[in-house]
Amino acid sequence: MLVSAGDGEIPVEGGEPTTTRVLEAISCVLERLVTRNERVVSSPDSVRNSGKGLSVFQGVRAPSISISKYLERIFKYTSCSPSCFVVGYIYMDRLVHRHPDSLVGSLNVHRLVLTSVMVASKVLDDEHYNNAFYARVGGISNSELNRLELELLFLLDFSVVVSSRVFESYCLHLEKEMMWNGINQRIDRNMSSSTGEETEISVGDTMQSSSPNAID
Repeated sequence: MLVSAGDGEIPVEGGEPTTTRVLEAISCVLERLVTRNERVVSSPDSVRNSGKGLSVFQGVRAPSISISKYLERIFKYTSCSPSCFVVGYIYMDRLVHRHPDSLVGSLNVHRLVLTSVMVASKVLDDEHYNNAFYARVGGISNSELNRLELELLFLLDFSVVVSSRVFESYCLHLEKEMMWNGINQRIDRNMSSSTGEETEISVGDTMQSSSPNAID
């Protein structure tokens, strides 16, 4: 599994303590992974290689917003279910295992997170925002997010179904991560939609909301 540390919190509308704990756990894991990988590629003996598989997710420079705040921003504006973040994390882990030459680093982690959570919301949530809205939330263009979504699906061989057993195992993993950070809390095991069946990926905009503020 992906293994890595989060920083800071931003207020989340409606006060969702359980959800924010899940986001903290995932950001903690991802940030520790990024830190480790950045150390690897900066080593004098290493050859800098983000892997051809994830090259499309590579940005020119690392965004100023932390992974923790980026996750909470996505939750704040899209209101996708907490399980979407766990399943999005599972997609990222599958990518790393399918493409071991690829490294998740500061230049690609935000785009990976945004795309993975968006695809998970289409799989799990009965109502979800379209790509254009997620692009505004994530601070990238709609055309780029469309391209990233298609790339993610092909890299996963369209394997977007997550069984309840796999979901449970990742929840346990994240709960252990929270315990390491002094938080003893159980992650909600409820997945919004059936994950044992094939799911059609749709880009229909089924919800309305105020536009998010731009990311610096």
